[in-house]
Amino acid sequence: MTKRIIAIALIFLCTSVAWAILGATLFARTYDSGAISADRVESTWGTAQNQAPPTASYTTTTTRQQAGIENGIQVVRTMSDDHITSLPLESSKIDVDLDLQHRQKGLLWYSTYKVNFAGVYGFRNTSDQEQTVDFRLQFPTTKAIYDNLTLTVDGNNVPLTNVNNAATTAIKVAGGATVQLAVSYSSQGLNVWRYSFGSDNVAQVRDFTLHMKTNFKDIDFPDNTLSPSEKYETADGWDLNWTYKSLVSGYEIAMAMPEKLQPGPLAGRISFFAPVSLFFFFFLMIIITTMRGIDLHPMNYFFLAAAFFAFHLLLAYLVDHISIHAAFAISALVSVFLVVSYLRLVVGIGFASREAALAQIIYLVLFSYAFFLKGFTGLAITIGSILTLFVVMQVTGRVRWAERFGPKSTAQPAVDLS
Repeated sequence: MTKRIIAIALIFLCTSVAWAILGATLFARTYDSGAISADRVESTWGTAQNQAPPTASYTTTTTRQQAGIENGIQVVRTMSDDHITSLPLESSKIDVDLDLQHRQKGLLWYSTYKVNFAGVYGFRNTSDQEQTVDFRLQFPTTKAIYDNLTLTVDGNNVPLTNVNNAATTAIKVAGGATVQLAVSYSSQGLNVWRYSFGSDNVAQVRDFTLHMKTNFKDIDFPDNTLSPSEKYETADGWDLNWTYKSLVSGYEIAMAMPEKLQPGPLAGRISFFAPVSLFFFFFLMIIITTMRGIDLHPMNYFFLAAAFFAFHLLLAYLVDHISIHAAFAISALVSVFLVVSYLRLVVGIGFASREAALAQIIYLVLFSYAFFLKGFTGLAITIGSILTLFVVMQVTGRVRWAERFGPKSTAQPAVDLS
C-alpha cells in the first residue's frame, strides 16, 4: 500500500508540473500578445476620452509709448499689447449616451464603447462693448474619430476650423449679452469616459447638469470622481444625473466600462489551481476504493490524471476561438467522457458512472467553475473543501484503519502428529 501511495504521489507531482507549464504558457500567450493587441485596438477604435468644456475669449489690443535710445538718438516707439479675456461659463446642459461594445483580440476582451455627446453652454460677454469672441472646443483625445461634429451659436450654424486638436470658431457678441454654444458629436473610446470641469486642478461650475445614459448594468465610478446626484435603473442600463447649482471641485465625472470575463487569465488561473482539484479527486478515489475493496493500479491513476489534464489543455486552446463558457462546457464533457469510458473497462459501468463521474463533476467541473464567480472563488472552494472533509469523516468514522492496512495473517494448515 505504501508503494502504491508513493507511485500515485509521483503521478500527482508530475501532473502538477505539467499544469504549471501550461498555466505559464497561457499567461505568456495572453500578455506577450496583449500589448500588441491593445495598440491595435487603440489604433482602430480609439483610446480613453476626457472631455473638457469649451472655452470662450476675446482679445483686446492696447497701445503704449515706449521711449528708448538708438544710435545715440532718443526715439519713442508705439508698442501694442494683446490682452486675452475669458468669458465666464454661466451654464452647462450636457447629454452623454454610452454604448458598450466589447471586442476580443487574442485571449483578451477590451471594453470599447461608442459615445454620443451633446452639450449646450452659456457664455456671457462681461464687457459693455461688442467683441469678437473665439470659441474653442478641445477634443477629448487625439486618437479618435468625431462624426457629425456640429457647433451652433444661438441655434445658428457657424463655420469650424480644426487647430491643434480643437474645433474653433469666432463670432461677434454684443456687450453684456449671453450666447448659447451648442456642441455635439459621435465618437468611440476605450475603458473609461471622463468629463472634467476645466484645465485647472480646481474649477468652478454654475448651473451644471449632466445626464448620462448607459446600455450596461454594471456601472463603476473610478476613484476620485463624483457620484451622480440621481440614478434610475432602466431595462438595459442606467439613467444618471449630475446636477449642481454652484460647485467648486477638483474631481471629475467618469464612468469605467465593465470588463468582460477574460478568457486567457481565467484559463491560466484554473490551470495553476488544478493540482488542488486533482488532489481532492485522488483522495476520494483512494478512500472509496479502499472501503469497497476495488483494486486500482497506479497506472490507472496515471490515465485519470491525464484525463484531468486533457480538460485544461483543451480549454487553453479553445478559449481564443469560441466563448469561454462554450469552451468550458466542451472541455468538461470530453474529460468526463474519458474518465467514465476508461473506468467502465477497469472497474465497471456502475462505479464509473456513479462514484467516479460524480467526484469528477464536483472536483473538476464545479471546482474550476468557481473561478467564474468573481470575488467568491476562494469562499466557494473553501466551502467545498469543508463539506468534503465532513462527508469523508462521517463515512470513514467507523473504519478500523489498522485492520485494513495492517499485515494480513496467514493461517497455517493443521498438522496431524498422530
